[in-house]
Amino acid sequence: MAADDVEALRARWRDTLVAARDAARGAGPGAEPGAEPGAEPGPYGENLIARWGEAHRRYHDRAHLLAVLDHIDTLHPHADTPHLVRLAAWFHDAVYAPDRSENEERSARLAERALPEAGLTQEATAEVARLVRLTITHDPADGDTNGEVLCDADLAILAAPPDAYAAYAAAVREEYAFVPDEAFRAGRADVLRQLLALPRLFRTEYGATHWEPLARENLRTELDLLT
Repeated sequence: MAADDVEALRARWRDTLVAARDAARGAGPGAEPGAEPGAEPGPYGENLIARWGEAHRRYHDRAHLLAVLDHIDTLHPHADTPHLVRLAAWFHDAVYAPDRSENEERSARLAERALPEAGLTQEATAEVARLVRLTITHDPADGDTNGEVLCDADLAILAAPPDAYAAYAAAVREEYAFVPDEAFRAGRADVLRQLLALPRLFRTEYGATHWEPLARENLRTELDLLT
């Protein structure tokens, strides 16, 4: 990722955290942004950016984080508290090891430790952690608008143009390079079948309209190639 993109991530982190702190304490339009006590956002952002830049990441990297944030910008009118959804995006794969199954739980716990220190209320922190844990299943309850936005934004790669989708699938394979080919193909095919069996991949109106058809086509194509 280019230095300019990293700098853009720093700015987006700071803006998101300050906005979330202001919203959580009910700051009115005339209040000075970030005036309430709270730790300087910078070190928390640097820690997260470093995590997202770990060498073993091939798909779950800074480019993925930036893409999810961009998708949330598209979907944010659907969310109840979009600033918290954006914070959840920052944390949702902050802990990521392909050979471990508790990444989402560990990421949620990281949020639970860091966000109160950074000045977020316990209630807002709990919502961010809940959203991070929701990315285990990507199955938000009906009416969970925050969850719907985060899950749709995280899955939006499924609706990428075919070449970009192929690059995504190849990057996922690289992350699981330690898994033998036959086992990977079987496991990946199971994941694709589970996704295709869902009545809806995307819960927001925008996602259902703009992303669902191409996502299903991409999934079927990859499944055919694997099997």
